[in-house]
Amino acid sequence: MKKILLILAIILLIPVKALCANVVPQYVSVEQTSTLGLYQAPNEIVLYKEPDETSTILHSISWIGNQIFPETVKPEQLFVVYLPDKNLGLLAVTDETENWVEVIYNNKTGAKGWIKKDDPYRFMSWIMFYNMYGKKYGLNLLKEAPAEAKDIHTATDEKSQVVGNINMPQKINVTAIKGNWALVSVYDIDRTPKTGYIRWRSSNGVKYYFPAMK
Repeated sequence: MKKILLILAIILLIPVKALCANVVPQYVSVEQTSTLGLYQAPNEIVLYKEPDETSTILHSISWIGNQIFPETVKPEQLFVVYLPDKNLGLLAVTDETENWVEVIYNNKTGAKGWIKKDDPYRFMSWIMFYNMYGKKYGLNLLKEAPAEAKDIHTATDEKSQVVGNINMPQKINVTAIKGNWALVSVYDIDRTPKTGYIRWRSSNGVKYYFPAMK
């Protein structure tokens, strides 16, 4: 009993920030769906009003790991994906030029600004992102996804035959991303493998699945 009480005391003393540091989408969102992809944020984020270094600086944010300055900036408002242990923060991209990306730097208000690219490989279209991270980590079915998102099809066509459904998936492995469809192998709660195509996002950009990043 003493050991149990000691463990509970230690858990209660752990900072809340450490318990909920990671930010990865868990719910279907109909907001900000007209994005092009994600941009891997540098540790010094300088946001301009226009894609021009002589334009007004809207915001300047410094971050590394779980430290963000200014402290008023909340990771869940800044990033789409935030994995402090890996020093990884991904911002939603709304526009792109050869040397600049326009990103959302406040997911709550939708505030946007331009970042000058320091590395052309920091930007990933959604297809590139799902192909890379979906294959690496598999997919999570987002909460509140519509019933049709759980259908497994024989082809990348909503009218194609449905060969199974996703109920309580233990793992969703990705083989390929083709447009709004993903070729997957699903291991459901019954441990019976199911293979086919699922719709990972709608035609208007609403995402039903997201890479199970951790």
